[in-house]
This record gives sequence, structure tokens and C-alpha cells, in this order.
Amino acid sequence: MLRYRWLYLMLVPGIAYFAIFKYGPMYGVVIAFKDYVPFLGINNSPWVGLKYFQQLFAGPDFVRILTNTLILAALKLVFAFPAPIVVALLLNEVRVAVVKRCVQTAIYIPHFLSWTIVASLTYLLFAVDSGAVTHLANAVFGTEFDFLADPDWFRPLIVLQSLWKDTGWGTIIYLAALAGVDPTLYEAARMDGANRWQQVRHVTLPAIRSTVVIMLILTLGHVLDTGFDQIFLMTNALNRSVADVFDTFVYTIGITQGAFSYSTAIGLFKGVVGVILVVGANWLARRKDEAGLF
Repeated sequence: MLRYRWLYLMLVPGIAYFAIFKYGPMYGVVIAFKDYVPFLGINNSPWVGLKYFQQLFAGPDFVRILTNTLILAALKLVFAFPAPIVVALLLNEVRVAVVKRCVQTAIYIPHFLSWTIVASLTYLLFAVDSGAVTHLANAVFGTEFDFLADPDWFRPLIVLQSLWKDTGWGTIIYLAALAGVDPTLYEAARMDGANRWQQVRHVTLPAIRSTVVIMLILTLGHVLDTGFDQIFLMTNALNRSVADVFDTFVYTIGITQGAFSYSTAIGLFKGVVGVILVVGANWLARRKDEAGLF
């Protein structure tokens, strides 16, 4: 530690961040088991045990919110998770360095836009009266589309937003993994008569398989985190039946209605599910002789 003291010193900001903003607030989850009253504080509020968890599971909104959350999570897992892998594989095949850098820059930029800007662009493109995409769809199909208010279009719009905003950023990890593939493996494959697709299938994909597994495990840990900002900004009175998820429900119950204990119980439930999924996926990966998180 003395030899690498400057490297350890560089860890201090990161450790401080997690200690202050991640581990420190975990003490507050105790109010999920209390009838929390702000004037009494956490310690002096009375214990109620599992009252709010029973209220959550027996409540009329639980099944609807859980269904909406799981459907969105499944759609993002099916479409948004493999997208960076596919784009990274395509970029890895580009041999013109200038073109490759330009494409990388173009697809990275949306990641740095806030969800407010992304939602605003979506409203501009899909508005009923002035949206360019809406006018084009109406002209092509000869019908009147209302993408922003129709509940059937809410989930496709959310998935498209996620693809546009995060796919480019997600390729960074996979491109780094691809950069570590031994070039001699491709040379050996070419000598054996493998074409480009066969090289990708038998050399590239096995080389990044461990990275894909680790990223999948991390993604499963956030399966119930569908993203508050994105969902909240795209929700309106007409699509609320499919837009309400745990993140927005916690905001509505905890912030606007002041049910702090109930909303904390919901957040703790999400955290427990995430831990179970991470541990289970890691155990399954290790059983399949893949590199896990631990």
C-alpha cells in the first residue's frame, strides 16, 4: 500500500461518494418497518413490523405496477441489452479509421443529453398536430396516429428512446473487450478457411462472452429500475395505465402524498429483488463455468 499510495489516494473520491450517497442513506430503510413521523424522527417513530409490506402486496395497485415494470424491463432486456453488442461487432468490422471514429462519436452524443431533452425531442417528433413522424405515418398508412397518448405506443417509445440514448455509450465496454482479442486468432481462422461471419462466431463472440455475462448480471440487478426520469416525463393521463411503474409510484406515494414508510418499503422490495437476481445470475454463471462478479 505504501508503494502504490497515490493510486489508493485516487480511490478516496470514489469511496467517499459511495459511503455518503449509497451506504450512508441505507440506514433510512429502517422506516419501512416503522410508522415514520418526521417530527419524531427515525429512532422515536413506533415500530409496525411488516405492516407496509403487507399493504404493498395486498394493495390494488401492486399487480398492475409489477406487471408494467416487468414488461418494460423485459423489453429493455430483449432489445436494449443486445444492441450495444451488435453495434460494437459492426464497428469492429469497419476498417476505415476515420469512418469508425465519426460513427462512434455520433452514437455517443445522445448519452450526454438529459432525459428532459430526449422527452422534448420525442414530443416534437410525435406530437399530434406538428410532429414530423406523426404526419409521415398518417400520410403513409392513411390513419390518425396519436403516439403520445395511445397506451399501446408508450412501451415502444420508451424502448426506442433507450436504444437511441444508451446504445452508443454501451458499446464502449464491448469495443474495449474486442480490442483485447488476439489478432493471431483471426489469422489462424482465415488460414483454416473461415469467412468473416465464421470469424465473428468462433473467435469474436467467445472472446467477449465473459464480458457479456458480467454485463448481463449487472443489468439483472437493475431489472426493476426502469428509470424514473424517462417514465415520468413520458407519462400523461391517457397512458398512465401502462406507464405507472415502481419508480413513479414511489414518487407519487412518498413525495406527493407523504407516505414515507410505505414508499421506503417499496424501494426496499426493489432492492431485495435486485440482490436476489444478481446473486442468482452469478451462481448460474459460475455453474456454467463462466466468469461471474464474485
